[in-house]
Amino acid sequence: TSKSSIRRSRPCIPPPSSLLSATFHDVNSEFYLTMGVGASAPTNKVGKKVVREKVENAKKTGVLSLQEHGLEKEIPRQVFELTNLRTLDLSRNKLTKLDQGLAALANLRSLNCDNNKLQRGSLGPVTHLSKLQTLSLGSNQLGHDLKSSENPSRKLQQQPDALPPLPPSLRQLKLDTNHFTSVPPQICNPVLTKLEKLDLSFNHLASVPPAIAVLTSLVEINLDSNLIVSLPSDMAKLKKLKSLSLKNNSITVESTNFSSRNPQPLPAELFTDTPLIDLNLHGNKLTNTALNEFEGFQQFLERRQKVKTKGVYGGALTNLSVCGLD
Repeated sequence: TSKSSIRRSRPCIPPPSSLLSATFHDVNSEFYLTMGVGASAPTNKVGKKVVREKVENAKKTGVLSLQEHGLEKEIPRQVFELTNLRTLDLSRNKLTKLDQGLAALANLRSLNCDNNKLQRGSLGPVTHLSKLQTLSLGSNQLGHDLKSSENPSRKLQQQPDALPPLPPSLRQLKLDTNHFTSVPPQICNPVLTKLEKLDLSFNHLASVPPAIAVLTSLVEINLDSNLIVSLPSDMAKLKKLKSLSLKNNSITVESTNFSSRNPQPLPAELFTDTPLIDLNLHGNKLTNTALNEFEGFQQFLERRQKVKTKGVYGGALTNLSVCGLD
């Protein structure tokens, strides 16, 4: 069996349920494996001695995993001395914030903080990681409003930003399952010229801001399991976008007689002005018949079929059903 076939058959396991269809899964498998979401969590030995041994080994390898180490209040200080560290995995702990010492890891390329308890205003050091390419923050509490320490039943009047300014070096950003009701403005920042993969699945997003168009290098977007009813026409400016997953949202059509009063929920420009070839709409109240009447959709189908025929894009298009719809 080839390595590539093994990678495609290996399931991604994002919380709380299956995230991607076969089509979108193949495109994103590398993303989720990079983010550390593709494997079951190990039961690690923990304790100061174990941490010391791992830190010593990381001095040689540039890789450190403290996954599931029971970290709650802080990251062990020895970690901040690893100035040549390239990969750091802090997933499956109980961290509520990232220590300022993290900013000293000037060579860090990949940071995984999935499945912690990170809150608004807790990610400040990330701004200073000027070489960071992969940032995974799935299954945290970044979208929750903070409560008053004096009166826990009340929210703070002045809420800190969910995210700090993000480093321009970022290529992959994973923010699934964080209770976001809107896309944090720090994501739609024109300095993020290298961002290729964005995951905002399993949140509470009702819309996508037009400002997402500034992310000109985006190739893959995952918006599964939100409350999205339509997309802005500005997404047509994403000239590298190839894969878009909108599974289990609220996209619906009562009539295909589109007009200013009844706009097409997926703009024609998305189909005609981008290189999109992989679109998943499974779980929306939308039929195959209605989708085929969308302006621009036939152009999308023709482009998709050409790509499949040529056998390019890594063989990702294994499913030729119409965007996951019946």
